[in-house]
This record gives sequence, C-alpha cells and structure tokens, in this order.
Amino acid sequence: MTTYDFPSLGVSEPVVRALEARGIMSPFPVQVLVLPDASAGRDVMAKSRTGSGKTLAFAIPIVERLTRDAKVRPQALILVPTRELAAQVVEEFEDVARAKGLHVAAAYGGVTIQEQSRGVTKADILVATPGRLEDLAERRKVNLGGVRILVLDEADRMLDMGFAPQVAAIVKRIPSARQTMFFSATLDGAVGALASRYTNEPVRHEVAAPRATVDEAEHRFIPVTEHKKVDALIDLLSREDGRALVFTRTKRGADRLASKLKARGLAVAAMHGDLTQGQRERTLAKFRKGTLSTLIATDVAARGLDVEGIAHVINYDPPADDNGYVHRVGRTARAGAAGIGVTLVTPEQQGDVSRMAARLQLSDEFTAEGMSVAPPRVVFSSRGRKAGMRRRPRARV
Repeated sequence: MTTYDFPSLGVSEPVVRALEARGIMSPFPVQVLVLPDASAGRDVMAKSRTGSGKTLAFAIPIVERLTRDAKVRPQALILVPTRELAAQVVEEFEDVARAKGLHVAAAYGGVTIQEQSRGVTKADILVATPGRLEDLAERRKVNLGGVRILVLDEADRMLDMGFAPQVAAIVKRIPSARQTMFFSATLDGAVGALASRYTNEPVRHEVAAPRATVDEAEHRFIPVTEHKKVDALIDLLSREDGRALVFTRTKRGADRLASKLKARGLAVAAMHGDLTQGQRERTLAKFRKGTLSTLIATDVAARGLDVEGIAHVINYDPPADDNGYVHRVGRTARAGAAGIGVTLVTPEQQGDVSRMAARLQLSDEFTAEGMSVAPPRVVFSSRGRKAGMRRRPRARV
C-alpha cells in the first residue's frame, strides 16, 4: 500500500510547514486523490462528505496556483451554503494562505455590507454564500472578473436550500476560462447535472461511502415518553464525559430545551438561524474551547459544523430521514476517534426510527416491539457493520 506525504503530492515547503504547525503531517484520502489533478489546473468533481478533509483538498491547490501581484481580486471564489461553513472554510485557509502571502475574506449574511466590502476588495481568496455575494456584485462592491478558480462546496446542500438561481447568476459574472472544482456528498441527479454544466472535462473522484462516519460510531436508541425526554437527556449528559451536540427539529424547540437545561444547572447554549452571526460565532467558539459542554442545534445551524472532540451526538428529536441521521452522527467519531450517537424515541416514533435503523443496517434486532419498554433504557447498542452488529444490552441511562 502506497504511503503519501504532502511533498510527494507536490505541496511547497512553506505550505507543508504551515500544515505541520497545525499538527497536520499526512494527507487524508480525499487530498491524495484530488491534489494532483487540482494542482495541475484540471476541473474536479469530488464526492466527499463534511469531515473528510475536503477543504484542504481545494485550499492547498488554490494557494499554490495563485500569485500575490494580481491586478484584479478575488482570484479564487469558494461558494458555500451557510455562514457557519463560510467561517470554517476561511479558518482552514488562513494558515496556508498566509504562508504564500495571500489574503482570505468571507462574505455572508448577518454582517453589514459596508463591513464586508472592505475585506472583499483586498481578498485574493473569497469564501461566500450565494445570496450575499450576489448582493455585493449587484452593488458593485466586488469584481468577479479576475476569478481564475471557482469552487462549489457542499453543492448538494446549496441546491436543497434553493440557491441554484443565485449560483447561476454568479457564474455568469466569472470568466469562462477558469478552473472549477465541485464538492458534494452526492453527484447523482440534479447535483450531477449542475456539476456537468459548470465543469469542463472534469476528473471525477469518489472519496468515501456515505456510511463511513456512521460505521465508526456507536449507536444507542432509547425509548422514552414525551414528558420524560428532558429528564432522560439530563441523565445522559450527567453520566457521559466530553462535549455533546444535541439536535432538535425546530429553532423554538432548541431555545425551549436550552432554557430547561440551564434551569437545571447545565452549561448549554442554542444555535440556530434566528441568532445574529456574532452570537453564533461566540457560541461556537465557547463550544470549541470546551467552556460550553453542550450545544443544542437545528440541522441547518449544524450543517458543515466541524468541531474536534465531539464525544456524543444526541438526537433529542429524531432526524427526518436517513441522510439526516448520517449527517448528524457524522459530527462525531471522526478520524478514528471514538463517538456515540444517541436517539431518544417516543412511542409514536418507534416505527419510523426502527425502519430507518434497518435501512442503515444499524441493527438487525431493532424492532418496534423491542422499543415498548416504558422506563428509559438502552434498547440496543451497535458499532455498525464493522463490529458485526451484535446486540449489547446496557444498563439504564
């Protein structure tokens, strides 16, 4: 089996040193696959999920290919679906860009146009959400005529959120003689058609199966009645160590749950789309540092959330579908680390959750009948197919 390092993939010494300063010594699989083609200027279509290391797979080639003396900025544009992902991509870029003397800026909603436009005009690399970027372009606060490299990150999510018209309008402003890289959790259907429309003879890479992070996590499903859910959650949080990410279905639900847990003395905060960008960034910073042990979030707010050391993902409200479960639990058990996904299941949810678990092959013994025990206790615990799917009863939680 061939072992790769960054120099063998053509990464320059200043960028290698910047990566090593962050403790990144060897490339992830997505980087091994994408770096040679992207560095050569080829268009790329990559099927890769959040947490796979995909950001550096396009960040490294971008900083290697750009020059410091460009007359028109930005030279590279990365489109992302959410404000949180934009901030995280900028954070990933900063060290490697600085190593090559390049500037990075973000453009997203929740911050004044005037404040962002100052940074945008100086940026060699611009990370932006489609809506805010289109607004900046219409106001002539940004000139996209110098863009040499375009990246569409989490393109499937951008389509889901209805950004296709804005993306099309932005692409029209960019020179056709450019490199385009397209990253998505799926390249099928409408997403694949979009990728084909915006790329020219792309090299296609499929990096990881959608189940990869699910296979690494331990899964627990706990039956509980609606009026006992808060008690069951508090019991879980009090018995388990490490940071926990708790998912609710709605923004109001996140706020209500956070208030109840705070009243019981827990260090928690809610994160959702009704908060200002500053509030969300401060909350996320506390969660990253560990001063906040529990974060309660909606699916939209947590999209693209990449925080090291999340020990538990707890579905206070079960996800709407299989992909939702994979996305949520994918926030833990990353890069070989341990992680647990816990789902609280009320009697009326038992059938839907049982069928979801069966489709994801989380257990072949998970049945609605097995969920009928009234006290909150673990029905089964499994570690995906890699562990043989054995049933392991556990004590009350």
